Amino acid sequence: MTDKETKKISKFLSLILRHNPAAVGIELDHEGWANVAELITKINAKKGWGLTVEQLDHVVATNNKKRFAYSQDGRRIRANQGHSIQVDLGLEAVDPPAILYHGTATRFLDSIMEQGLISKSRQHVHLSWDIETATTVGKRHGKVVILQIDCANMLADGHLFYLSENNVWLTDHVPVKYIALNDKGS
Repeated sequence: MTDKETKKISKFLSLILRHNPAAVGIELDHEGWANVAELITKINAKKGWGLTVEQLDHVVATNNKKRFAYSQDGRRIRANQGHSIQVDLGLEAVDPPAILYHGTATRFLDSIMEQGLISKSRQHVHLSWDIETATTVGKRHGKVVILQIDCANMLADGHLFYLSENNVWLTDHVPVKYIALNDKGS
């Protein structure tokens, strides 16, 4: 399987498992899981592909963002985070590092500095461990700016944080008072 084919399948899986399972006529359970066999059958019927379990395994294993996970028995698959549909990933609140980062485009900065980081169509705001990851995320949206998030004070003030299976930090909202520009990464 070529890198181009892998990327095409990964993007389509993201659409289905994060945003629109009806695009191929499947339903996710309340935790976001889809039956692997049904998913493959429905994708192949919809797209005319010959997607196999082995190819799906390859997409899951090689996705650099680790967007997808199999259930322990390997019969179900789901996206690790980034949903715009309501699912319960079963994540427990955990204490974050004192500082996390958020990469975004400069064109969004005024809005962020007025209302903070909001999840918009997603279930959570996504935060990164390091400046490099935040920079990679921010570059997808335009000229990048890195925001430094004061998680220690957010936590002290009662905000909850979750860590997804693929090590993305999640929270419901980051109020403006916890956001600073990071001049080292922008």
